[in-house]
Amino acid sequence: LQLVESGGGLVQPGGSLRLSCVASGFTLDYYAIGWFRQAPGKEREGVSCINRRGDSTNYADSVKGRFTISRDNARNTVYLQMNSLKPGDTAVYYCAAVSTTVQALCDLPGYKYDYWGQGTQVTVSS
Repeated sequence: LQLVESGGGLVQPGGSLRLSCVASGFTLDYYAIGWFRQAPGKEREGVSCINRRGDSTNYADSVKGRFTISRDNARNTVYLQMNSLKPGDTAVYYCAAVSTTVQALCDLPGYKYDYWGQGTQVTVSS
């Protein structure tokens, strides 16, 4: 079971990036997916999550109104669209998966997630 993130990079403040999280070895249909980030010297932070059906999402206050999570189960992929990026968004971003019931909402605490990707670096700087 593997999750692979991509789409990170260097962007100027105010810019946008779209991160992708692709699953291999299993189908994402049975999993809620979360995005997390960790900046140097800081604790890991839950950024956003989406439930199995994609009809319920959750966001950290720090990214509300700027980030949008979505999923395409046919492509076995979850996306994180990040707009109006700030230097404080600089971090390694990870996606993670947890098996849930179809009715369940998603949660952001990282300890609830079972499978993790290797991360992708996002740097916001002028």
